Amino acid sequence: MATKRSIKTFSRTTILILALAFIIKFGGPNILRQYISYGIGNCQTIPILCMQPEEKVLTPQIDDAYVHTLIPHTFPKMAISVPKGFDLIQELIKQRYYKKRNGRKKAVIYLLIQEPGAFIKLYPNVQKQGITNNYEFIRRLIHANLDQVANLTDAFFVIMKSIFIPDVGDQSSVKMIRFKLPDRKGFINYSISKLANYFDCNVFDDNGNFFKVYIKDTRASLDLNNVFAIISTLKPLN
Repeated sequence: MATKRSIKTFSRTTILILALAFIIKFGGPNILRQYISYGIGNCQTIPILCMQPEEKVLTPQIDDAYVHTLIPHTFPKMAISVPKGFDLIQELIKQRYYKKRNGRKKAVIYLLIQEPGAFIKLYPNVQKQGITNNYEFIRRLIHANLDQVANLTDAFFVIMKSIFIPDVGDQSSVKMIRFKLPDRKGFINYSISKLANYFDCNVFDDNGNFFKVYIKDTRASLDLNNVFAIISTLKPLN
């Protein structure tokens, strides 16, 4: 089901790119950027379209004591350990961890896994730009910047960025980081406030598998170190 949705998303994006090809041929980069702004928003309405990760790569130490407090759970395609109090969803499969409903908005963790090369299969044309694996695809997407759009490839990744990054709260306070663990690397987009925390984690293992872990922490109970501990427990299941 998720694969069908991904194909549909990429198909719509491809149609939009064909329209953009006409625009850039006859109007140039400035018109192209204006067209994108009109269609999906600009840097004022969607600030993350012009944000990029910090240059520094974080190499956090995992809190083993905290990891031991997490509850392991398995799905057909992957396993992860998470704290109590979250609904956990992989694609259409849902597991609840609330003992009682407290009337507040739900705290949720959404999970997605894609096998090596999955994004390249959906949009093979990016290989002409030297993008040959999941990591390079997501790296280019995360670094996409509307103000720097100069060609169709730039436009494609800005559009995909608007689709691929979920709600991360107040975008004016969002931080984008790169990280490296012994057997994991990737990018996290997050915002922390007194009311709720949001973490959009894009994680790659040494075998090229891609995991997306989106955490909507409505109780503001997690910090970035907790999140690193959670994603360190990710495992693909065959």
